[in-house]
Amino acid sequence: MLWCCCVKPLTLQFQLQPITTSSFHSNVAKLTVTSSTLSLRPSSLAFKPSLKRASTTIRCSSALTPQLKSTLDKVITSNKIVLFMKGTKDFPQCGFSNTVVQILKSLNAHFETVNIMENDMLRQGLKEYSSWPTFPQLYIEGEFFGGCDITVEAYKNGQLQELVEKAMCS
Repeated sequence: MLWCCCVKPLTLQFQLQPITTSSFHSNVAKLTVTSSTLSLRPSSLAFKPSLKRASTTIRCSSALTPQLKSTLDKVITSNKIVLFMKGTKDFPQCGFSNTVVQILKSLNAHFETVNIMENDMLRQGLKEYSSWPTFPQLYIEGEFFGGCDITVEAYKNGQLQELVEKAMCS
């Protein structure tokens, strides 16, 4: 009798850092990872594959470490306009990021960009920092302004130009 089982590969990447038991329990977040397993019955029986779902719970700490939060605070408050984006203002790697760059350039805004593609911890931590799940993320005068859709809408109605001019004059 021949049995076989095919398992869909599941890839997870973690950066492990030594932590104490007390800090681990106070800083954990719950993550559920689901994988599919295809089980085949013995070859002597009629071929009838069945799909079973297996669920594993993994606990991991927040990507927004105190050090990352401090760094983000400094970058955002020390620059009048900051765009966290995929790529750079000279070489955007995403259409949404490019749209926001072109809008800011059309307003002659002096702005800094941070390429979130260079660091996964930065990318994940920034999502927690801003409570905003997507990129680009635009900050004006130390405050989160929004992503691409909000920036486009504010550009169309003139609100963005007012905020940029105010930021450049302060």
